[in-house]
Amino acid sequence: MNDGNTANHRQDRFEHGMAVLDRVDGDSGRRVIDALADVSPELGHQVVSWAFGEIYSRPGLPPRDRQLVTLGMLTALGGCEPQLEVHVNASLNVGLSADEIVEALLHSAVYCGIPKALNATMVAKKVFAERGLLPVRTG
Repeated sequence: MNDGNTANHRQDRFEHGMAVLDRVDGDSGRRVIDALADVSPELGHQVVSWAFGEIYSRPGLPPRDRQLVTLGMLTALGGCEPQLEVHVNASLNVGLSADEIVEALLHSAVYCGIPKALNATMVAKKVFAERGLLPVRTG
């Protein structure tokens, strides 16, 4: 049964998730949600409400650490370059430096393989270029 309390709770979760999404992903996150509006608005709702409203907002890890985990996971999965682009931007938004992102992607080569690390690094390079962060000088 979908009563008023259920609808209010659903809306509250969505609004909380949007606030977290805006802080972490900024405009690129909203573009992803907007792109789902005409094909699967429920998927967009779940990304906002569950992934950001419930998981990203948990206190156990700071946002920058959550982004490091996300970068590693998306790199390991491979084929997630559009999502990786959003999360490289998000990583910069929550305080990771370009150097730290490059180092995390280099580290992923050991566990994920060089082709996946190369693909992820090329996505990061695109984001860094758009944000005027090239060349990256790592140690």
